[in-house]
Amino acid sequence: MELFENMKFGFAGNEFVAALNNRIVVLDGAMGTMIQHCCLSEEDFRGKEFYGWAVNLAGCNDVLCITKPEVIENIHRQYLEAGARVITTNSFNSNAVSLSDYSLEAEVTRMNLASARLARRAADGFMAAHPGEMCWVAGSVGPTSKSLTMHLGDPDAGSDFSWDVLEHTYTEQIAALIAGSADIILIETVFDTLNAKCALYSARKAMESCGKRVPVIVSATLTESGRTLSGQTLDALVATLAPFEPV
Repeated sequence: MELFENMKFGFAGNEFVAALNNRIVVLDGAMGTMIQHCCLSEEDFRGKEFYGWAVNLAGCNDVLCITKPEVIENIHRQYLEAGARVITTNSFNSNAVSLSDYSLEAEVTRMNLASARLARRAADGFMAAHPGEMCWVAGSVGPTSKSLTMHLGDPDAGSDFSWDVLEHTYTEQIAALIAGSADIILIETVFDTLNAKCALYSARKAMESCGKRVPVIVSATLTESGRTLSGQTLDALVATLAPFEPV
């Protein structure tokens, strides 16, 4: 990671860090519930692109970046108009592990590029209409449907799942988000710290491959006990991830 250590943030990254030091920057809200309000059908999710797909796609929100881009871009615009200055891409499950449920593993790069470009267009359009405002696009990277620490349900489910598999999965997704002009990478809804470490490590690899360093932010999900699902307190999670220098 020697190359990464010598890389600097670009203009948008520097502006984001500066903004955090001076004011509260509002992140947008949930994408999934906004999509539910649109009452889309199976045909809407499939579009012309996946008309004859063998697997039902309703519920695969990420595919809408390809089949219903106007719906996703409109959601981004609504959040910007409501005061959000960081909008997250519709790519929470746009990784090969999660998309395998829909037989869409081959669409990872295309889906992430589409999601980043939609958010970029919405943010750029808002800034053009509101001179002086600064908005950022955060590439959403979810935890995937599997855990490196725990077997979720089936004890044999993790037999073909490893750090190397997850690293490749994350690197592929994050590289596409950066190529699509995401200003920030958001490692979100962390429930397993080892997954998060892999995501942060993969983010560095992706930035090296793209030749562009962007800020990384992390969000965690806590159970009623105040710990992550894998058992860490928030203080412990922060200490574990601190060496990766999320902003």
